[in-house]
Amino acid sequence: MEEFTELETDFERAQYLQNLLINHATGGFGDQTHYAALREYFLTNPQTKQLTPRWIRTNRDLSQFWQFIKFEFRSYAERRQFIWSGFEPLLQFLETRQRLPAEEAISGTLQRFDADGVHFAWSKALERQAADPEGAITSARTMLESVCKHILDDLAIGYSEKSADIGDLYKLTSRALSLSPDQHSEEVFKQILGGCASVVNGLGSLRNRLGDAHGKGRSTPKPAPRHAELAVNLAGAVALFLIETYEARRTLSSRADG
Repeated sequence: MEEFTELETDFERAQYLQNLLINHATGGFGDQTHYAALREYFLTNPQTKQLTPRWIRTNRDLSQFWQFIKFEFRSYAERRQFIWSGFEPLLQFLETRQRLPAEEAISGTLQRFDADGVHFAWSKALERQAADPEGAITSARTMLESVCKHILDDLAIGYSEKSADIGDLYKLTSRALSLSPDQHSEEVFKQILGGCASVVNGLGSLRNRLGDAHGKGRSTPKPAPRHAELAVNLAGAVALFLIETYEARRTLSSRADG
């Protein structure tokens, strides 16, 4: 967005949009060009669309926003509080995401590996973290399951489509890639690889317990966005490790054949 080259992050852009609207709602001036550009920017991004305040989606320009806000709240204080509250989910998500530099690397690798299936599930997981934690957990598990199945398919290793859970699929995949703890003698590698297996089994249990794939009882706990963020990031890290290991082994095999 050329109009906002001085704004380096999406968090700064969201803050700018929030302040623009507060200024416009409290007797000041809001730049319509900036509003339109930022509105389009956040609404066309699948990760931020659902977190953008609904009233931004329904008010296409600042004149419509003014007609909405002036009748909805009479005092400036009420208008400020309303706008702050509306932006909180988006700002919280963006502030947290800025602390996750690995996300770009994961997204790029998953996009290259399988754009339509694996990367699509990853994008859904990222998009749902704040607004739909249960859906994010389910999408993260689906993404990791798809990575395992893609690798097993490429290696012509059979598995049960109906009965294999994520733990079973990961066990097959890790053994095929020599990532099983018992395939290594160094204790540090055994610990790290055993930790990866524990993470995958935990993701499967978390999805069954807190995801949206099954019905829930009255006393079933609800996951918070931080739980979804943890599940998504762990799934992404394991998926990245599997894919990079698979691709490295394939490259070595090609060189040996050549």
